Amino acid sequence: MPLNDLIRAPVSDQMEYTPCTFPPDNSSFSALCPTAATLFFLPSVYTLLFLTALPGNALSLWVFLQRISTTSPTHIYLSHLSISNLVLSLTTPFLAAYYAWGSVWTLSGLLCQLVLHGITPLLYINIYISFMILTWVALSRFAALIRHTHASRPSACTTLLPHGFFTCLTKTSFASRVCFTVWVVAVGGIVPVTVYYSVNEAGEGGLAEEGGYVEVCYSPAVEIGGSLSAAFTVPVITIFFVFYLLVLLSYVTVLRHIRRSRRSTNVTTSHSLLGRVLRNIVVIQVVLSVCLLPFHIFKPIFIFLARDQRQLTYSPGPNICNHCHPLSAFIELKNCLLLLAALRASTDPLMYFLLDKTFRHQTLGLLRCNQNNRGSKQRCWSVAESTNQKAGQLGDGNVATATVDSSHESVL
Repeated sequence: MPLNDLIRAPVSDQMEYTPCTFPPDNSSFSALCPTAATLFFLPSVYTLLFLTALPGNALSLWVFLQRISTTSPTHIYLSHLSISNLVLSLTTPFLAAYYAWGSVWTLSGLLCQLVLHGITPLLYINIYISFMILTWVALSRFAALIRHTHASRPSACTTLLPHGFFTCLTKTSFASRVCFTVWVVAVGGIVPVTVYYSVNEAGEGGLAEEGGYVEVCYSPAVEIGGSLSAAFTVPVITIFFVFYLLVLLSYVTVLRHIRRSRRSTNVTTSHSLLGRVLRNIVVIQVVLSVCLLPFHIFKPIFIFLARDQRQLTYSPGPNICNHCHPLSAFIELKNCLLLLAALRASTDPLMYFLLDKTFRHQTLGLLRCNQNNRGSKQRCWSVAESTNQKAGQLGDGNVATATVDSSHESVL
């Protein structure tokens, strides 16, 4: 329509051709359009995650705290990892409800505020706590294997790194201090940003209706956030990749050292133990790569798309302000990858069972005691004591040969 005709046209016709521009604060006239992936798939999987992760991590924590009398650094790390996964599993019912009914919840409602102010911080805190703890598990096993297995030539890490570094990594007191520091750093770094996000950024969106806006919980403002939360995400993602590469480097170094040890060791039983370590390292690296890596690769792409979207001006058309948000599909993909990261809470107990011989023996003994509680309780405790006696070799100050055998029976 020519400019002169547009000026002379009725006001209703002018409004029909007014372009709808998304404001820079992420509040928009368009709403997210959830598909079956958000309304059915995510709630179903989060519910399944709750039903598997809660009992699995509760059982794991019970075994680590009550059934293993002499603990190693690995058991301390895994007990804290079980606590973190247990807390994460408690958030999954609220996440399932959010994805199922968040598009009809009001932003000021109690459930929506609970998800924004409580569930979101807990989710991210425990995701990053779990990864940092697994990093220290890898480093502790790296130190034990490098120090107490023999190869045709010593690893370069033994000459580049101070001897006290390897000594600290194999002490239970050091593991306890590391876990405490990880909790403090995760809570202190994530809580302020998520509180600012939930208070100042997530409340800026609304869904257009006649006569005003109805603020809904599942909205572009809640799912995209603002500039501050996006800026904070960049160093967090950077830290993730630094830790991931550190774990990968330690695993590669251990693999090279194990290959040299298998060719040079005179202890025949060590060959099968070193082969078991190789398998365990591959399993854990695959779990980390499959569950956590995709989300952290896609998140920078999503941040770039969200920043670019704020500058878009949409073509004229009828009812353009009621159309779906252009990032609706990307938001659903982001949420699916976040679910994949949270799925570690359900797979970790299975990983403990498959890779840790002491944990497997104690868990099987506990299950047998529950099934035969009347007749065989005393026999089960006798089996547990014999297993704990073997696990006692994992303590501080053990001899080198005992450390080699026991370290191969741990999670790595």
